[in-house]
Amino acid sequence: MIITRDDVVGIRNLKLQLAKQFEMKDLGTLRYFLGIEVDYSPRGYLLSQSKYIATILAQARLCDTGTVDTPLEMNTQYNSSNGVPLKDHTLYRTLVGSLVYPTITRPDIAYAVHVVSQYVSSPTTNLVMWNNCSL
Repeated sequence: MIITRDDVVGIRNLKLQLAKQFEMKDLGTLRYFLGIEVDYSPRGYLLSQSKYIATILAQARLCDTGTVDTPLEMNTQYNSSNGVPLKDHTLYRTLVGSLVYPTITRPDIAYAVHVVSQYVSSPTTNLVMWNNCSL
């Protein structure tokens, strides 16, 4: 459970009440949660997923590539019968699953993640767009 509020005394009282009802542990100030780095400044909270996304890019062997405005070709119909089935689905499934969390702070990739997640059960070479990397 993440508790945030301006009232430090109120937070402490809430934690005491919760501790009476539930077995819980105070993990201190939130720094990292579900791939999101959390930093606090007097102006508010800063949420970042740069470390998490860098890990995904390294895993996909995309560290030295440029960015694109649209990660999918426009007006392209994808289906699982096009292309050659991947010999090992593990990396594809891992990468697609890992891309769910970045949609929290990067809603602009939500559509692309939605499209590629439809083919997790049977990915093909037609669906793999990882800079010509063989998966």
